[in-house]
Amino acid sequence: MSQITPAAVIARKRDGHVLHAHEIRDFVNGFTAGTIPDYQMAALAMAILCRGMETDEIACLTETMLRSGMVLPWPKDGPAQVDKHSTGGIGDKSSLILAPLLACCGLQVPMISGRGLGATGGTLDKLEAIPGFRTDLSTKEFQRVVRDVGCVISGASAELAPADKKLYALRDVTGTVPSIALITASIMSKKLAENPRALVLDVKWGSGAFMKPIEEARKLAHSLVNTGKRLGVMTSALLTDMNQPNGRMIGNAVEVNESVDMLKGGGPTDLIEITLALCTELLLLTKTATTADEAKKILQGHLASGKAYEKYEQMIRAQGGDPTAKLPVAPASDVLATKSGYLTACNNEQLGLAVIELGGGRKALGDKLDHSTGLESLVRLGQKIERGQPLARMFAPKDQVARVGPMIEGAWTIGDEAPAALPLIVERIG
Repeated sequence: MSQITPAAVIARKRDGHVLHAHEIRDFVNGFTAGTIPDYQMAALAMAILCRGMETDEIACLTETMLRSGMVLPWPKDGPAQVDKHSTGGIGDKSSLILAPLLACCGLQVPMISGRGLGATGGTLDKLEAIPGFRTDLSTKEFQRVVRDVGCVISGASAELAPADKKLYALRDVTGTVPSIALITASIMSKKLAENPRALVLDVKWGSGAFMKPIEEARKLAHSLVNTGKRLGVMTSALLTDMNQPNGRMIGNAVEVNESVDMLKGGGPTDLIEITLALCTELLLLTKTATTADEAKKILQGHLASGKAYEKYEQMIRAQGGDPTAKLPVAPASDVLATKSGYLTACNNEQLGLAVIELGGGRKALGDKLDHSTGLESLVRLGQKIERGQPLARMFAPKDQVARVGPMIEGAWTIGDEAPAALPLIVERIG
């Protein structure tokens, strides 16, 4: 440790000072090693939440957390490694499509994903609806699947960014989760531990997003992009709408089925638009394509030819799953509108919470999921609605319909005038 004490570092940040790089490194390394106790780290996290951090401070914090574990090595003369991270939302399933689609383009996608958090479903939970699919690959297994298939989606091993795992658990119980600096360091330390050459961030705003105000989502997007660039990774972000579900399906098995539908050339238009836009960013950053039009033509070709679905099958099999298995889906019941008018708003978060009520998400750590439950959104914002028209299709045991149905129906607001249309992709940052 340097001569300055942990208490002095906390006091400097609390008073609004910019921390020196050695102060950040010594504090985080001491916390990870156990020589700085949890209560002092909690105090620094609270000071960061209240005072914020400059770009250089965030980059140093991220790099220190990143270097607390191993960074995946890749051959320098091999394909470029790329990845995507989403800040999460309702029906957000593009990772399942993006990874095999980019692998068809000659890129490698070493994707470390997570589980459901709050109302947001987790990519790992969705994939575990597939019989036999493993999300607990060792680092060697993870690298082997990347080498053999070109893409992999798994959970983080204990070797990657252990400082983040320890700090995240502390933030969760100390009310410091909303800090943009700490969110940035958490996301980027894990993603950069994959050692990608290029990274795209899908930063969502709206009623189903973690960052609901667009101004806060924009701040986070700039922080993520600036940190990636400071640490030598080509990085961009798309600010995207999460005021209604992405695609139609919300849940585990039903989202896998919808992703497969797109990989086979189908899928809802908004899911197609956002997935192709994220893939296009990575093709341009790696110079795999020179224009957006060229990138989209390449991507659409892999979807139309069936190559993207074939790559998906290879990935599922390489991780122990059976891509041909018919996934169980609970019986369907329609949720009906109780009045006529225009769909003016959607409490998207409430739809995600309804899926949790049906057993498709966790209320407590360790809860076992019912992958067969979920919802299908049958309407979109601005649509004319008639009384008695189905708003959603609920996939659930019959005894759950009466209990959760009103929660789903109440997530939509029906008014007298159609709202202004919102763009799906608000802006590009980076």
